[in-house]
Amino acid sequence: MVRQYFIFGFLSLLAVVGCTEDPVDNAIIDDQAITGPSAPTPYALEVPAYFPAPIVDPENPITEEGIELGRHIFYDRDILSSDGSMSCASCHKQELAFTDGLNRSLGIRQLEGGRSAMSLVNLAFNPSGFNWDGSSPKLWEQAIHPVEDMLELDNDWAEVLRKLREHDDYPARFRAAFGIDRKEEITRELTVKAIAQFERTIISADSKFDRVVYQNTDFFTEAEQLGADSLFFVENVPPGTLHPGCGHCHNAPNFGDNKFKNNGIEDVASLDDFVDKGLGGVNGNRFDNGKFRTPTLRNIALTAPYMHDGRFKTLEEVLDHYASGGHNLENEDPNITGFTLTEREKEALLAFLNTLTDESLLTDERFSAPR
Repeated sequence: MVRQYFIFGFLSLLAVVGCTEDPVDNAIIDDQAITGPSAPTPYALEVPAYFPAPIVDPENPITEEGIELGRHIFYDRDILSSDGSMSCASCHKQELAFTDGLNRSLGIRQLEGGRSAMSLVNLAFNPSGFNWDGSSPKLWEQAIHPVEDMLELDNDWAEVLRKLREHDDYPARFRAAFGIDRKEEITRELTVKAIAQFERTIISADSKFDRVVYQNTDFFTEAEQLGADSLFFVENVPPGTLHPGCGHCHNAPNFGDNKFKNNGIEDVASLDDFVDKGLGGVNGNRFDNGKFRTPTLRNIALTAPYMHDGRFKTLEEVLDHYASGGHNLENEDPNITGFTLTEREKEALLAFLNTLTDESLLTDERFSAPR
């Protein structure tokens, strides 16, 4: 009994020592100075002349060092997820135009999240809030939630920061990107701001459409031209014609206005009956229930399935939905009217939508995992 008591007491003492040592070690690490360059280099986004000017975030100016830090964190599974199995790139794959090909994204436990992963291309031009429901006013704020969400990376920011501060490489990168002096200055805000700096550089602007319309180096096929002229870009709808024109919501050059709309996909009895209320669930405005952000159609052929919940597996299904019209809810977008779409017209519209694919985006090493 004495020996057992001694062992128990010794183990208890170890437990006490272990509990008191970790905070001391962390405090020592946090107080450590960081050496190396500390003057970030301003970076100008490469934007074609036919694009609008990117929206500037004065709280998070883009720098070369910030972009590179953000790229490393974006692809780092060990840092971001609680079990080292996932990163931002797990749900935003470059080869799928930074989506994941799932109707609802899967987290570290392979449990479905609530919505489909949106494409990250051309976020530098979005003035209207991020996520499907606009719940994050700024791009860098958007990156906070997935780390903590149990259906996504299921980590704790305190643990993320501990790993970053103890890392052999990251402290110097944070100093280079933000000019900080000590490891304790590595914060959640700086971490997500670096990720956002990288994401803002992901610009898609080299599709066949761009080469035909803006660069004058290519030509549409007959089907592609028909899809563009007769179905997509319809500015003034002729009398007796029901097709409203896709371009009213998906206008060039970004092919998405980033505004929030009810596009008629839900057949509910009233505005109170949406399972996912979208923008209305964020701002509490009943008339905004069922409204979601209009995404870009750039690379749309690569980003199936479609809608915020991935309910449509193919673009053909999407076109069939819009042709059938909505459900006459009072907040549906006025362009959701229903229209006749022949097989020839459907093929032409699909041909045009395929001209929005930017093949160079899929292999551009600037957006790939660091080597």
